[in-house]
Amino acid sequence: MDILGYLLNALTPFNLMLALVGVVLGTVIGALPGLSATMAVAVLVPFTFTMDPAAGLIALGAIYTGAIYGGAYAAILVNTPGTPSAIATTFDGFPMAKRGDGGLAISVATIASVAGGIVGAVALLVLAPPLARVALAFGPTEYFWLAIFGLTLIAALSVGNTVKGLIGACFGLFLSMIGVAVVGGDVRYTMDMQRFLAGIDLTSAIIGLYCVPVILDLVANADPHLKPSETGGLRFAEGFRHSLKRKFNIVRSSVIGTVIGILPGAGGSIAGLVSYSEARRSSDDPDSFGKGNPDGVIATEAANNATVGGGFIPTLVLGIPGTPPDAIILGALLVQGIKIGPTLFTTDANIVYTFIWGLLIATVLMLPVGLLIGRYAYSSITKVPKAVLVPTVALLTIIGAFAIHSNVEDAQLMVGLGILAWVLNRYGFQPSPIVLGLVLGSIAEQGFVQTYLIGNASGRLTEMFFMRPISIGIIGAALLTLLFPIWSDWKSKRRAQLAQAGVQFANAEASTIPEPKRRDVPGMIFAGLFVILGIAIYVGASALSPLGAVFPIAIAAALIAFSVLLIVMNLRRPAGGPGETLDLNGGAIRRIALGIVMLAWVLLIPEIGFLVTSLAAFLAIMIIADYDRPSPRTWAIWIGSGALICFGFWWLMANVLLLRMPAGMLF
Repeated sequence: MDILGYLLNALTPFNLMLALVGVVLGTVIGALPGLSATMAVAVLVPFTFTMDPAAGLIALGAIYTGAIYGGAYAAILVNTPGTPSAIATTFDGFPMAKRGDGGLAISVATIASVAGGIVGAVALLVLAPPLARVALAFGPTEYFWLAIFGLTLIAALSVGNTVKGLIGACFGLFLSMIGVAVVGGDVRYTMDMQRFLAGIDLTSAIIGLYCVPVILDLVANADPHLKPSETGGLRFAEGFRHSLKRKFNIVRSSVIGTVIGILPGAGGSIAGLVSYSEARRSSDDPDSFGKGNPDGVIATEAANNATVGGGFIPTLVLGIPGTPPDAIILGALLVQGIKIGPTLFTTDANIVYTFIWGLLIATVLMLPVGLLIGRYAYSSITKVPKAVLVPTVALLTIIGAFAIHSNVEDAQLMVGLGILAWVLNRYGFQPSPIVLGLVLGSIAEQGFVQTYLIGNASGRLTEMFFMRPISIGIIGAALLTLLFPIWSDWKSKRRAQLAQAGVQFANAEASTIPEPKRRDVPGMIFAGLFVILGIAIYVGASALSPLGAVFPIAIAAALIAFSVLLIVMNLRRPAGGPGETLDLNGGAIRRIALGIVMLAWVLLIPEIGFLVTSLAAFLAIMIIADYDRPSPRTWAIWIGSGALICFGFWWLMANVLLLRMPAGMLF
């Protein structure tokens, strides 16, 4: 049977139903912060053991690709990546939703996701064996420079504030080092607390750093969370036209996602960041990125969905899973008695090609499913009263952080990091560089330490880091990505200065001299605190083995250097800048009250139980977030809805996902 003949096997009614149900479930699970693609696939695996191997793989692949796509919903609507691969979607998706273009953002995200998924699946179908060899060409040096390439996106995200962005990245890299070292096994920076032995959980940290500041800002005023779309609902026709004009961006991002997807451990987060960076670098209007440019959403979603097909290439050809969901699916294949390796495409061709066609079908089904879900999700979230929306989103963040390991400590860490992120963001230290450092830290450290170890042992340290052909290409791309935004910013300022000089020459009385930047005193204070943190990192590294200490020492030096640079830059500016003061107006009081409630919530869950604390916190947050002063009847409806939401999610977690929900000492 030829390759096209296997398409008929994938088009059986049962396989089509599995693909459709898998995409729907995956999209819904991916849209809920914390319920990742890994969890979705892991929950479904036992149900596939009684199925035909090809059918079971189609179900797993469909829920996997649906979950990767579903992460875009939370990224666009509540500024929280539903999955780590949707991190860069928040950069432009949420600003679009805030100005009333959320329907357009969801439309272009859906179209780009389908296009990227098709490219990745087609690559899996026709190019699997040769592309798998690319993964073998990447060593620790290439992985290190690939992580650095991802970190260069900070320059694009922090134009005008690049030094603060670099400080934030170093802080994120420090967070990634907490726990057991990826090379050497040293226990670092745990403060003798058992909860930190496993490190900072990535998903919990992302939820906290992105979502909690949004929740705190939601209660600050009576303005709606998102501006309703003027056209009502989605704008598919407009999104399709825009995507068609940006077809090169889609193709380039899909290829990047496919190639990065075949690299074990890289995954959708790096693919999305690299594609976003390339889209911004090649754009005619790079300054609009981060402010609601649809091209940023297109680049990220095309890339992270292309990694699904790309990730299956080393999984099926080499038996090397590229991501945790790939590893789970690999385990399911082994349980079915299927031998993984290059011979898979000949000995079990019926299974593997039927699965690939099923993955393609599931990807195509994402278009109608995504548009249908997106239409109701966007229109519904804009109509929900803030007094109900805020506690619901807060509940989702608590559940999302808890559900990863059934551990309340993850939820406590999430809330603490979120409050810290809000404070840092208020003074110019944005969360995105911190998240980038946290996401890429372990990859960068493993590549750095292994390359250092090999180079030092062979006496070819410089050659190992800078002379390998693939590394040279990645270093060149990283330098271009890092320097281009800085050069573009300097060029625009130079153009403005020349224009201003022309105005002054033409009409001296009418001209205005631009106000120079004033000294940022709060930024200097935080920079001083980061210097102290850098010294503490260095002192802590002195007690570690050479393998465990080399990366922390490098990060400590970078953190101290960037912090001192920020202080020196501000000392050279004139004093008297607008200082940030604690203005205890209504918005500030509500934020403080909400922060206290969320902290009390996660701290009391072990003592009182998940359900009781959730009901109490939901009611308290409703009171804090209420600006409408509704009638008692409306309040009764709100309270009933809140109780139903809390009971519903508690039942889902306890009886469907079979999580150990804390009952508390009272029960």
